[in-house]
Amino acid sequence: VQLQASGGGLVQAGGSLRLSCVASGRTFSSYAMGWFRQAPGKEREIVAAISWNSGSTYYENSVKGRFTISRDNAKNTVYLQMNSLKPEDTAVYYCAASSRGSATVLFTTGPAYSYWGQGTQVTVSS
Repeated sequence: VQLQASGGGLVQAGGSLRLSCVASGRTFSSYAMGWFRQAPGKEREIVAAISWNSGSTYYENSVKGRFTISRDNAKNTVYLQMNSLKPEDTAVYYCAASSRGSATVLFTTGPAYSYWGQGTQVTVSS
C-alpha cells in the first residue's frame, strides 16, 4: 500500500490544521493506521492510532483533548484533526499503516507498521 499525506503548513499557536492520508489499494479497511511525528533532534513518536473500523483509538498524552484521529474507509483516508496547536507540536507528521490488527486492535510503536507516508511539515509559531 502507498500512503500520501497532506495538510501540513504554518499556523499560529491556538490554530487548527487537518492532516489527511490517502492510501492506495482496496484493502484499506483492514489496516490499522497511525500518525507519528518527528521534531528536529528528537525521536519519532506516536501521536494517534486507530483500528480497522475505528473501534479503538489511542492518543499520546500531550495531544489528548486537542487532536482527533478518524478514518473514512470508503475514501481510503485517515485524518488527524489538530486543534489548539502549540509550538511544541511543530514536527514532520507521518501516517503509517499496518496490515496486522483487528477491528479493535491498534498499534502504538513504529515497528508494528509496515507502510509509511512521505511526511508533511507542521509548523506552529508562537
